[in-house]
Amino acid sequence: MTDYMHAFDLYTPASLADAAKLLDEHGKDAWIVAGGKDSFDWFKDRHKQPKAVVDVSGLKELRGVRDGGDHVAIGAATTLTEIEENKQLRDAFPLLVQAAAKVASPQIRNSGTIGGNVSQDTRCTYYRDGFPCYRAGGNTCYANTPTAMNREHALFEAVRCVAVTPSDTAPALVALEAEMAISRGGKVRTVPAEKFFIGPDVDITRMTVLEAGDILTEIRLPKKWAGASSYFEKIADRETWDFALVNIAMAARTEGGMVKDVRLACGGVQCTPRRLTEVEDLMKGEKAGPELEKLAQRVAARGAKALNFNHFKIPLMGNLAARAIRSLA
Repeated sequence: MTDYMHAFDLYTPASLADAAKLLDEHGKDAWIVAGGKDSFDWFKDRHKQPKAVVDVSGLKELRGVRDGGDHVAIGAATTLTEIEENKQLRDAFPLLVQAAAKVASPQIRNSGTIGGNVSQDTRCTYYRDGFPCYRAGGNTCYANTPTAMNREHALFEAVRCVAVTPSDTAPALVALEAEMAISRGGKVRTVPAEKFFIGPDVDITRMTVLEAGDILTEIRLPKKWAGASSYFEKIADRETWDFALVNIAMAARTEGGMVKDVRLACGGVQCTPRRLTEVEDLMKGEKAGPELEKLAQRVAARGAKALNFNHFKIPLMGNLAARAIRSLA
């Protein structure tokens, strides 16, 4: 039954310090919520039953876009619509704007936040439906059996679990070399976006480095990629609301038609956004064209191990890499 939620105490702290105090007080019984688009699904299905829910959506410290000197900072509670409509981001970092605009639907983007989008749990149907899989503390991956339906699942780095990252903005942040600022007990540490997301080989119960008591406060975009050429494309079953089967994000610097620097990342193919480093190496120092596209198609999915029903993702990765290169020509 998914028609009601369990009972919990709702707290609306007045400051980041108050939020940290509440998290410390309630420990593992606490849950942070902002837009709530992932959280309320968990609550209604009753797979997650925190006793204390801390709503940080009203904290000014976590909202808005600010100039940080050598970077642009985005508060973690900034909505995806606000990112989509922000002029500074549209001018300097269109890649992130394009990715944010592809998340779910306009109604969800109006309340869903960038922090929530990168912190959400996997959407594996077996895990979400309450199967006792490895990620849920069991001893089986139900998505990786001879009869499993797994067209949405991983091609790479599957360690017991074959779930993938559901975030559209995550590959864009990895491509832009973003840093994630995390507050805990009044101290702030920064983690590169590429290391913020973790796979099942690190901790099968989490998809990010965030632990109980951590608060993702802001996302910092280094200005070295401001104004760079960019490309984002998302392939999903439906144009609106659906999660990506595969998506690709590219940030590139060109000079005289030659690629001087480039970063590409794919979502929907492993538990974390996957850097296409072999494609990057092919592109650097070269001019975009049909030959480079063909080479990219051949190496983009090298090392992939398909499951029962996701073989189509292998050529799809190659085609998306070629289309990203074509956008530079």
